[in-house]
This record gives sequence, structure tokens and C-alpha cells, in this order.
Amino acid sequence: MNYIATSDKTRLYVKDWGSGTPVILIHGWPLSADSWDDQAMAIANAGYRAIAYDRRGFGRSSQPWTGYDYDTLSDDLATVIAHTGADDAIIVGFSMGGGEVARYMSRHGGKSVAKAALVASILPFRLQTDDNPTGTPQSAFDDTAAALNEDRAKFFTGFFNKFFGVTDAGQPVSDELLRWAHGIAMQAGLKSTIECMRSFSSTDFRGDLASFKVPTLVIHGTDDKTVPIDASARIAAKGIADAKLIEYDGAPHGLFATHKDRFSRDLIDFIRG
Repeated sequence: MNYIATSDKTRLYVKDWGSGTPVILIHGWPLSADSWDDQAMAIANAGYRAIAYDRRGFGRSSQPWTGYDYDTLSDDLATVIAHTGADDAIIVGFSMGGGEVARYMSRHGGKSVAKAALVASILPFRLQTDDNPTGTPQSAFDDTAAALNEDRAKFFTGFFNKFFGVTDAGQPVSDELLRWAHGIAMQAGLKSTIECMRSFSSTDFRGDLASFKVPTLVIHGTDDKTVPIDASARIAAKGIADAKLIEYDGAPHGLFATHKDRFSRDLIDFIRG
């Protein structure tokens, strides 16, 4: 089964590797399930079942006009869990995917979830407001939307340099990997790319944190310029009752590539534990 249909007939592309305890991997913006391949291979080789899917509007999934709010996206996750029979699952959200994890825990009561992990996650609230001063100003997100509309191919070139920590002082990933990520991003629809950016930048998940009733792993890089750790993981970990925070010193946002071996080990240790 490569595709799963949601209630609004959106087709979600699903990879299902290995067997054993199910681990559902939710990708970040603007990528696809392919960004999880290194970890999915490691998880399957360790004796577990790795399930990764393309979010609606991205990768090989359908590109509907609507449905890019987190209520709908968490309903999509619920559909994946139900259709794959993933009981006692570990759900892992990277970046934007952390929002699906949080909203699933609150909206769906964490059904069938035994553990959760948030990796370089956007939680708890990305937008700067009077009661969230460490957030990012609305004007920055408006500028991103304008850049995507004008020339998203050009925008993504600069975006992925920052995402993977490329600077004048060094480049932790290859040019080929940068081109690969760029190509995946360009598979997504323009509408879904912009609407998902609007959703992850404006959705307040602070009220969802209390719904985490399972052991939760939080991993974040201290040099993440895309989602700064002080405005995200350090706050989220304090707001989740049974959370363990692991900080990767000097790691950028795209730590699934820059620190893939360590990340895979930490993830598998959490699954086993």
C-alpha cells in the first residue's frame, strides 16, 4: 500500500519499512518523507517498523486547495495511524511536524501513541506576540511568503544554506545534498508551501503541551537559525510533563543530515527504552 486516502479524498504517499514496533516519522517544511530515509533505514535495521508519509501538498501526495491547518493535518496523521494499524506507536515530528504531533495529542487524545519525539520542532509558538516575545515577527513570515511567490526556487537556495548551517566558515553537508533538498522542496505545490508556512508560523501550540501524557524526547541544535532553541525546545520541554531534552551543541536545523548517526542512535535508544 503506497497511498492512503483521507476523509476528503486526499491521497497521502506512505513508506512502510521493516516490522515490529511502529515508528511514524513526520517530515518538516518544505521537504517530504524522503528526508527521513537515513533514520528510517536505521530504525528498520534495528528491528522496528518505520512509517513515513508525505504531508498533503508535498512530495508524492495530492495537492488539494485546502486542508493545511493543523486540525486537518493532525486528522491526516490519525488516518495514517488507523490505516497502518500502528498501535502503541512512537510518533516523531521534525520541525513543522512537531505541530502535527502536538495537535494529534490534544485533538485525538494521543490514541495509539506510546511515546513521542519532537526534533528541531516549532513548538510551542513561532509568532512574536505580546505574551510570546521570543517569537519571530509577523513581518518576517510575510517576507517569506512574498519571496516564495516571487521566485521560490531562488528563495530555497538561501533557505537551505541556513537550514543546514552553511556559512563562510564551513559547509557541513555536500553541494549534492543541498541540491537534493532543493529538488524535494520544488515538488511541493506553491499553495501548500505558502499555506503550511502560514500555519506553522501562526498556530499557538502552548495549550496542546498539557496533552502529552507519554514519555517525550525533545532534540534540538543549539545553533539552529531556522527555529532558535531558546524560542522553541527549551520552552516546550519545560511545558511537557515527561519530557527529556537533548541539545546538540552547534547543530543547525537540519540535524537529520548534519548529525545523522548520532540522531539515529538517540532515536533508537529512545524507542528501545
